[in-house]
Amino acid sequence: MGIPHHFLGYWGYGTQQELETLLTSVVENLSFRRREALKFSAQKNNLVPIWNVVYIGLDGNSPPQQNQIAAIFASGLFTSPDAWVNLQENNCLILGREPFGKVPLYWTQQGQIIWFASQLQLLLPILQQSEVSIPGLYGYSCFSYVPTPLTPINEVFAVTAGTELVWQSDRQSGKLQTPESKKIHLWREAPEQLTDEATAITELQTLLKNSIERQIADLKDEPVGVFLSGGLDSSVVAALLVQAGVKVRAYTLDFGDAGIPEYPYSEQVAEFLKIPLIKVAVTPSSIENALIPTVQVLDLPFGDGVCVPLYLLSQSASQETQVIFNGEGGDQLFAGWTNKPLIAAGVYQAENPAGQETFIQQYLRTFHRLGGYESQVYQPEVYAQIQNLHFEDWLLTALAQDECPSLLHRLRRASLMLKGAQNIHPRATALGFAHGLWVRSPFCDLPLAEWTFRLSGELCLQGACEKYILKRAVENWLPPEIVWRQKRGMGVPLTSWCLNDFWHQLGIWLNPEILRANNHFYPHIAAQIVEGKLGAAIQGRRIGETLWLLIMWQLWRSHVLNEEISKQSWDHPFWLHRWLWRNYKRWQG
Repeated sequence: MGIPHHFLGYWGYGTQQELETLLTSVVENLSFRRREALKFSAQKNNLVPIWNVVYIGLDGNSPPQQNQIAAIFASGLFTSPDAWVNLQENNCLILGREPFGKVPLYWTQQGQIIWFASQLQLLLPILQQSEVSIPGLYGYSCFSYVPTPLTPINEVFAVTAGTELVWQSDRQSGKLQTPESKKIHLWREAPEQLTDEATAITELQTLLKNSIERQIADLKDEPVGVFLSGGLDSSVVAALLVQAGVKVRAYTLDFGDAGIPEYPYSEQVAEFLKIPLIKVAVTPSSIENALIPTVQVLDLPFGDGVCVPLYLLSQSASQETQVIFNGEGGDQLFAGWTNKPLIAAGVYQAENPAGQETFIQQYLRTFHRLGGYESQVYQPEVYAQIQNLHFEDWLLTALAQDECPSLLHRLRRASLMLKGAQNIHPRATALGFAHGLWVRSPFCDLPLAEWTFRLSGELCLQGACEKYILKRAVENWLPPEIVWRQKRGMGVPLTSWCLNDFWHQLGIWLNPEILRANNHFYPHIAAQIVEGKLGAAIQGRRIGETLWLLIMWQLWRSHVLNEEISKQSWDHPFWLHRWLWRNYKRWQG
């Protein structure tokens, strides 16, 4: 089945010897660090422009398609690539990604050369200087991921999911034209909506089974893993695999007494399906040990607290299997729990258009990040730069009414394009690849996803019941208390960890002197957060989520961008024991 791989290459007008020397030097450094197999593919027939590609950890079972010089397949099924680089005979370069966003693709232009890579880190040595992108930083602080086509680095860009970028070259002038962006897939509401429940149930059951059949076509007798949270989506995937006769081992997270326990639900599903369940203990020490490796393999900064636990889950699964299934994408397809308050907000906005907060502003609040706190978060120089940036610009296309007139389909479309394609799926693939795992997401199935845009709103969200039609379709496949229980987010105990186990570490990770030298966030932002002074909405679990957002960004700067860390200061409360600091604050008050 091979192993996951990455690629780095160039295309355009330049001196071949200089380009190959630079590419070789990058590869040699990677080879020394990663010890992975390398293979070069050079231009053919002396075509102009010139090109070259190097594969890192090359998988020999992925033959290129016609005109294709590089491709990646997240699942290990080599039917259609998730990210690709194509050449056409008319001196044309194409970089493309499928619409679910499972694998990222980056590019930068240096002179008349386009460099492209499947990892951001592979492009950093190509740049004369790696500087943090202020728009990328602002987007990250709003969403916990950097919105495409931005990256956190100036001059490096990401291909948006469901898009191809096309460069035309002029052989006479030896210059490249500005790339043309082509949408190769649009999430579009069907003109005729399916309203009959019985028909919808039958069709959905068939689509789910077909999706699984496509994703197990290459499996022999080897066991596969499934990440099982005990929620509806992962439980459905586990049930489908068992029904298809696949040998399945389930993996679940155990946060002990600190978080909201999920493993009892996972145990119930595993017992019902008669499959083994491996509990992966997540403790503060295991999180701290895996934190920097997680930041490095994610490649981009991702601020969600679930990233490190999922790293540990992938690590455990990789010891027993090479293929891992997950339930990612179910919330986006079937109008998960975050849609209810937004629908209420949308209805209110329609009836009260002069309200204080726009619908897009209300949508931003569903990310629960630092949007709206800009003046309290950024140092003056950065705050001045973001005055001309508007987070709405990163949401408008996804929330546009043109393709999806009805509110529920519009929200589902936005969730697929934003939280799914720019956050959930690329980080899942990165964590899997880091452990040699092929990652398969049965809900990321194009026929299934397109079918959901035929569903009437009542079949997705019926009263207070979200994912209604999915629950009806699978209610005989799983225990009823699993199918019909109320959705809750993964209970990662970030606030407990930050205010207890990681209290002293906060003074290192978010040290005021380092933040001051970075010249982005205010130096004492961590103390402001734990004291409850940043904002009324940042309380309880939001304290941990906000601190974690900042921690992941700072660690990304030092361990991916490899910035030099300035001398630390003791000008913070985290060197005290927390109980002593609380008593001191009480005495001051």
